[in-house]
Amino acid sequence: MRGFIANYKSVVNTVERRQVLMAMTGGQLLVQLSSLPVTLALPSIARDFGYSVDEAAWIVIANLLVLGSTVFLGARLGDRFGHPRMFFIGTIIITVGAVGIVAAQDLTQVIALRGLQGFGAGLIHGNGNAMLAFAFPAQERGRAYAFPITGSRVGTFIGVAFFGILLQFANWDSFAGWRLVFLSMLPIGLLVIKSCLPVVRRNSEAVVDRENSIDYLGAILLVAVSAVFILSGSHLHGGEESYTSSDALTYHLPMHGLTVALLVVFIFVERRVSHPFVEFQHFRQKYFTLAIISNSMFHLSMMATMILVPIMIEEGLGKAPIFVTAVLLPHQSFGIWLPALAGFIHDKFNPRLLRTGCMLSIASGFVLLAMFAGTAPFWVLPFLLFPISVGTNIFNTVNNATVMSTLPTENRGFASGMLETTRDMGHATGATISSFIVALIVPAGIGLMLPQESQALHLEGFQVSALAVVGIMTAGAIVAAFHRPYRPPAAPSGGPQAQPGAAAAD
Repeated sequence: MRGFIANYKSVVNTVERRQVLMAMTGGQLLVQLSSLPVTLALPSIARDFGYSVDEAAWIVIANLLVLGSTVFLGARLGDRFGHPRMFFIGTIIITVGAVGIVAAQDLTQVIALRGLQGFGAGLIHGNGNAMLAFAFPAQERGRAYAFPITGSRVGTFIGVAFFGILLQFANWDSFAGWRLVFLSMLPIGLLVIKSCLPVVRRNSEAVVDRENSIDYLGAILLVAVSAVFILSGSHLHGGEESYTSSDALTYHLPMHGLTVALLVVFIFVERRVSHPFVEFQHFRQKYFTLAIISNSMFHLSMMATMILVPIMIEEGLGKAPIFVTAVLLPHQSFGIWLPALAGFIHDKFNPRLLRTGCMLSIASGFVLLAMFAGTAPFWVLPFLLFPISVGTNIFNTVNNATVMSTLPTENRGFASGMLETTRDMGHATGATISSFIVALIVPAGIGLMLPQESQALHLEGFQVSALAVVGIMTAGAIVAAFHRPYRPPAAPSGGPQAQPGAAAAD
């Protein structure tokens, strides 16, 4: 244990490094806090403004839509104007958006402000990885990434515990409880903004591309591609939430076609400009491409977990939503301590097949759930999730460090943008695939069936979806197995290996 702590002390051995880690960790915590209140408070917001929950769901859609479609733009803006500056602006936007939501007078204002917060989260996600890559060499990034990932999990716990209590006991007529939830984000946001100030003061040292202008046409096209892709998996059509009904087919198929058409136009335009928004030549670095593919597959499984487990518990087992929390909280608790261990293992040993083993661990967890979820006692479910919990929280830390170490440091903005873009696209794809498979198994008239019949069909849909995730994770494990581990460059003959100086630690 003493050696473990000493190993981490070497990562935070300068003031500049500690400032970067504080800012990055605070930013990730703030993003989580800006997301959880909406999930918890959606019924209260809908009731307060006199709308249905389905109509109020646009609050969630707007945030995810803007975040997923602008995160790469945020990274490229960071290349041009400085990653610390863009990260700092993102923290301000989220904090101001939370205060605006407190004062909102109708649902439209809340939806617009949630979209604004999504852009702020995109600036944080797109630039935070690049800040860490500039401050820490590749052989220390595993331990460095453990801090913000842990901060994100702490944000999850604060949201579930503290915000849940506020919504339960502070829903006063004079000041709705959901407004108090968003208002409580103000002091946290101000603390995060303050923690970013020392890093922003060194912004000029972190500017990568101060000469070339941004290809804004390419940016607009990529935002459009990402936005349409995310919307293509959402049930914005009339009728039931299905992928096979006539209403669904007339919506989803044209949206998928529009996504492909916009992607073709985007690639055509980008190949004909001198400074493209997306530099395709980076994908010729096969280890970067392999790491990005693994990242997409991993985040697909993360969203599948958050979609499938509630379906299995509520619809398949007939349990109340509180039982979902009881199962997922132990799963989330691994994210508080396991990233630190993962970062230590990555930096000290860098096992070649670590990410492969993590993806196979996730796959084995879904196999266990598919086999035993319908027959095992309820208290066994968190234990069935154990392989998923371990694999997820180790892989996340290690893979972030891996992706950011596969391109030269001057391309950290591109690597950071792609890391987060594939993360969000993986989430969207995971949600779509999981929901689609369940919809194929569960008939449209399931609401008219007896509870035992409907629960059996939902369990069958869960099992088929879980096995699909197993196949994807297995394929991802094979892809990850071909990735070459990081090899630190040989030290110069005249002295020890060079380390980033204090000025670079932002």
